[in-house]
Amino acid sequence: MNFPKKAPRRIVKWQHLVLLLTLILMVISALPNFYGDKATLNITNKLEAPKHLTEQLIPELSPQTIKQLLHEQNIQVSSVKSSADGFSIVLAKQEHLAKAKQVLIDTLPDDKVVEGAIKNDSPSWLKQLGGQPIKLGLDLSGGVLFVLDVDIERAISDKVADIALDIKSLAREQRIRALKVKQVSATSIKVDFSSTNSKSTKALFKQVLSTYPELIQQKLSAQQVSFTFTEQATTTFRQQTMAQTLKTMRGRIEELGITEAVTQKQGKNRIRIELPGVHDPEEAKRIIGATASLDFYQLAKHNNSINVKHIRNEYGQLLSLNNKVIFSGSNIKNAQAGRDEMGSPLVNLRLDALGGKKMSDFSKRNIGAPMITVFSEYYRDANNELMKKSKVISEATIQGHLSSVFSITNMKSTAAAQELALLLRAGSLAAPVTIVKQRTIAATLGDDNIDNGVKALVIGVSITLIFMALWYRALGMIANVALACNLLSLLGLMSLLPGAVLTLPGIAGLVLTVGMAVDTNVLIFERIKEEIKKGLSPLLAIERGYKNASATIFDANITTMITGIILYSIGYGPVKGFALILCLGILTSMFTGILISKAITNVVINRNDTILLGAK
Repeated sequence: MNFPKKAPRRIVKWQHLVLLLTLILMVISALPNFYGDKATLNITNKLEAPKHLTEQLIPELSPQTIKQLLHEQNIQVSSVKSSADGFSIVLAKQEHLAKAKQVLIDTLPDDKVVEGAIKNDSPSWLKQLGGQPIKLGLDLSGGVLFVLDVDIERAISDKVADIALDIKSLAREQRIRALKVKQVSATSIKVDFSSTNSKSTKALFKQVLSTYPELIQQKLSAQQVSFTFTEQATTTFRQQTMAQTLKTMRGRIEELGITEAVTQKQGKNRIRIELPGVHDPEEAKRIIGATASLDFYQLAKHNNSINVKHIRNEYGQLLSLNNKVIFSGSNIKNAQAGRDEMGSPLVNLRLDALGGKKMSDFSKRNIGAPMITVFSEYYRDANNELMKKSKVISEATIQGHLSSVFSITNMKSTAAAQELALLLRAGSLAAPVTIVKQRTIAATLGDDNIDNGVKALVIGVSITLIFMALWYRALGMIANVALACNLLSLLGLMSLLPGAVLTLPGIAGLVLTVGMAVDTNVLIFERIKEEIKKGLSPLLAIERGYKNASATIFDANITTMITGIILYSIGYGPVKGFALILCLGILTSMFTGILISKAITNVVINRNDTILLGAK
């Protein structure tokens, strides 16, 4: 066949180099997914016990002792390595992780901390490059799902109640008498005052509005006004409360050492938490579901005052506390469990600048006076009503002028000190939360889902490869290479994105991506065949085929991308996983189907420009 004059054989080397480097980056990022996982346990010293306690602990640990201890419980161990920091244990079977961890916790002394994790078995050089496998969703790895309800209305009401207490305190400080402050709704406060103090009362109201600009003042009568949250302030407070609660929950999950968790807002007042690979759901529930808050109060001088709250201590004695807190858990910057000189457990606290100033001012004026630490939690009663339960965990006497660093003593055990420190580090919740849904997915079910999903993917890819090779021959082989590059690029991109999670519908999205990638090549190859039938040379046919098909491919994919973005925005869990794979698959399909396949085709045609004649 005689072709018209050939187009110039243009291969821009720098463009090919950029494509090659991008592809290499994607392949390296995808490599950790081809290595298996291993169950590991680490034994470290978290607390430094006093010497007289350390001498009473069990005999010196050794790798052989640990192996024998686990072997007695029918737990197979692959290796045990010792270092200056402690011991690293690799188990033969992942399903033994929870049991092995519990055995070590029950056997080892209190100053030993046992941490378990499922780690990727990729080589060290790949880990040094930052290579991480794709995070698996609950339906693939097993784990626990929590849905939390955030009581924002209660948080707003508590905020308004605090403002009411501040108004009372300001009135006492300014010696304004006959002033009655009452919270009449979740967002409103009513103040009754005497006309004889009108000048000082007006100054007080001005100070309140200056301190709380989110309030608006409304005159109800000559001796009565109200302070109400504006609608905009209420909306802003809702958004800030949800954002703070999400941040706190993520902090608690990080403290648990769970790196693959998914925490996201669900609806207006709910939070969805997915914990893949969690083998101890009760521990996660105890930490995540805890609505712990810590407040520090002054002991009230007069028991009959309306500004007093009554709480019993652990001995049943009724304590009267001033309603106004000295500072709260939100002022805590850091908390660490430790021991005092006698070996008793305690929690060392460090406050932020505001908390440190409050503590400094209070302790300076109250040396020798008691300070009460109150631990509070929210829970649902039999009628599903939200209730608050508070208990006194510490009654300390202020011995001197304190600042931003001090300790909470009288902790019952080391475990209690560690758990309290964990909750305080993660932060107090901005609003009460309750667990409204909990679901556990077995790891074996996740393994079955992975096996079935991989089988479907392999079958789909195999049929596609065979069809493309038989129907398009040389071009089909190029398409097959591009398809392999597409799957590797998609896996690499998923591994690079920190929030990407692969779910079972996500595997379905992978299979769909194969079809979309092939569609791209089919459109291009059919255009090339049409150009060849018109009598163009192979190079011109390729140039025009890719150019004419690209606009159609882009238009078709952009509409699918919009659908995927909408799904990702409003979906949860598996739906979100499918939408993510769909959107990323479109990007990688266009990258490999247009750019990579064109580069390969140009290289092949420059060596043998008659190869296209074999296409059907």
